[in-house]
Amino acid sequence: MPKKRYRPEDIIAKLREADILISQGKSVAETIKHLGVSDVTYYRWRKEYVGMTTTQVKRLKELEKENLKLRRVVSDLTLDKQILQEAAKGNY
Repeated sequence: MPKKRYRPEDIIAKLREADILISQGKSVAETIKHLGVSDVTYYRWRKEYVGMTTTQVKRLKELEKENLKLRRVVSDLTLDKQILQEAAKGNY
């Protein structure tokens, strides 16, 4: 069975639902079972998304993508610089 990929908005909604269920007196194990996720997934989501709104999560994901692109650009430019330095020395 393939894994389901949750969007950040879905994760926030599930975490809010979990908070409601826990405040109503259900145990964490019952809440996780009701949500249909593993306990590892639940705690990882809480660690990453605690206290965030959906707009903040969207912005975080956009910034992570932009950061990845910028890292690739920097690594490409560094490699080009090293190649040009080697060529300038004549050690090719």
